[in-house]
Amino acid sequence: MRENGVSITPTAPKPRQVLALLALNADRVVPVTDLIEELWGDNPPRSARTTLQTYVLQLRECIGRALGEQGDAKDVLMTLPGGYLLVSGADSDVRRFERLVGEGYRAMDAESFAEAAGRLGEALALWSGTALADVQHGPLLRTEVRRLEESRLCALDQRIEADLHLGRHRELLAELTVLTSRHPAHENLHAQFMVALARSGRRGEALQAYARLRTTLLRDQGLEPSPRLQRLQHSVQAAAAELPGVSLLAG
Repeated sequence: MRENGVSITPTAPKPRQVLALLALNADRVVPVTDLIEELWGDNPPRSARTTLQTYVLQLRECIGRALGEQGDAKDVLMTLPGGYLLVSGADSDVRRFERLVGEGYRAMDAESFAEAAGRLGEALALWSGTALADVQHGPLLRTEVRRLEESRLCALDQRIEADLHLGRHRELLAELTVLTSRHPAHENLHAQFMVALARSGRRGEALQAYARLRTTLLRDQGLEPSPRLQRLQHSVQAAAAELPGVSLLAG
């Protein structure tokens, strides 16, 4: 995290956790009890509140060095009744991501697929690696990481669908090869891969992708692919001249 273009991220693990949780809840009060739970789980030391105050002071020192004479660190990291509040001052990457994803989803609903692909692609470009990869995760940050990763995967899914609607099936093949390998039980990614392969004249490989998904689902979950995937398989087998978009196969 940066303030005035200067990093305010401490090197010590626990202050980094505090900063991460405050940043993900910027402009909202984070209760002291939540911060203690994040840092020590169900077994906080008796000195938990005092130690937390020390971490907050360390963060304010980092903020103060970044601000110089341009402001007071206490106005950026505020102590309020029951907790602490980090003033964002500007859009964080998380907020920009969520705003762009919302715009992308609205464009998808309006069938403005070029705009949707652009907005969602811009949102995904904000990511570099796994969320909070350089921060220790207590129970609250673990939940936040799962939420962010799920949001990222949903945005990626929708961006790929927008690209399919735009006829970019060949451009998607390499990406979908990697994604279906990384997410072997993700039905919609496999459906998109099958559509892209079939539209590229590679129906045999599309059927192989379905077979791999079916094997994985039966082995790991004891389930057959959904009726939507089964209908897509039949369409590929029948060598349909024009495969429908993935979203049209739902239901």
